[in-house]
Amino acid sequence: MVGPTTGPHPRLQPTRRKNLEFEPLSTTGLILEDRPASLPAKSEEEAQRHRQEYNEMVAEAKRRELKDAQRKKRQMKERLKQEENIARAMLIWNTEVLPNWESMRNTRRVRELWWQGLPPSVRGRVWSLAIGNELNITPELYDIFLSRAKEKWRSFNETNSLSENEDCGTSLADRESSLDLIKLDIFRTFPSLYIFQRGGPYHDLLHSVLGAYTCYRPDVGYVQGMSFIAAVLILNLEEADAFIAFANLLNKPCQMAFFRVDHDLMLKYFAAFEVFFEENLPKLFQHFQTNSLTPDFYLIDWIFTLYSKSLPLDVACRVWDLFCRDGEEALFRTGLGILRLYQDVLLQMDFIHSAQFLSRLPENTPAHTLFSCINNTHMISSNRRWNQVSAAHTKTISTFADKVGSPALRS
Repeated sequence: MVGPTTGPHPRLQPTRRKNLEFEPLSTTGLILEDRPASLPAKSEEEAQRHRQEYNEMVAEAKRRELKDAQRKKRQMKERLKQEENIARAMLIWNTEVLPNWESMRNTRRVRELWWQGLPPSVRGRVWSLAIGNELNITPELYDIFLSRAKEKWRSFNETNSLSENEDCGTSLADRESSLDLIKLDIFRTFPSLYIFQRGGPYHDLLHSVLGAYTCYRPDVGYVQGMSFIAAVLILNLEEADAFIAFANLLNKPCQMAFFRVDHDLMLKYFAAFEVFFEENLPKLFQHFQTNSLTPDFYLIDWIFTLYSKSLPLDVACRVWDLFCRDGEEALFRTGLGILRLYQDVLLQMDFIHSAQFLSRLPENTPAHTLFSCINNTHMISSNRRWNQVSAAHTKTISTFADKVGSPALRS
């Protein structure tokens, strides 16, 4: 009679991995392994279930991989298409439109091309031409006011503060003292880009343009929000050209009304905005009315920064494209486009949550969807366009003032 075999158990060899299509890269593959000899073996039913579960996991992983590959392929195809469109548009702008600016800028073809977004390489030049230079500012004039700003800064550094005779920029007679306020605001300008903060490549440029402007227009001085406008221009133009565009842009009636806090004109704009708001989005308009959410709670910040603080930078630049094409109407049309885009969300919110939401829009606001909403916003009321409506509402300012709840807009 043969006795029992002594010594260690022979090592069990895996019998299933050899049939796998690939070597498992995670512990999920252990589901197919036999149990150690010290444990009860799997039943055939359990082993079959584990094989099925593993096959399902492998199939799901393959589906995800295929889906991801298809998504990347679509993105690459879309990117190539976008690059081709930009190159084609850039050629048209450089060879046909810009050399014949005055005769072509308002043609239907150019306006449609403009709507699609300006190629980055021509954006600055088109903006400059569209904004114009009614103030006849020259690079030499910029240098003069920049020198004056630098003298002011040196004076501030020597005294370490504003003199007692200066009023921290609050006087309409002389707001050059608001130069000191610029330093406090620059670091908050596009903070995620890290290019305008101290030590960044555009910090000194932004500081210079804003400082020169406060000396050029001491009656306006520096107002919070200007840094975003100047920063966008600096990203697209040379220093002196950015200053020229900046000064002329802020001299437009709408911008001057807001930056000088002209209550009457601001109320005119709000009243006109509400006419188109009610016609385009009557349900949301009534919801805002019920909750006493008036335009001053969200429009002021949007207009102050021309949406460059509220929207992703690439989307904001396209809004600027539209603004340079259509003027101030585009700013209020964009506002209505944003309200249309988020209408379903806003209808579920009360006053506080709506105001908070509109003051901090989602960071992933999609350009295509937003511009589709803007395109579906019609700026005609009773056969009157924006300019006609806003002019007519000058007479209704006193009535609208009674509705506005913001103390900032009350005399």
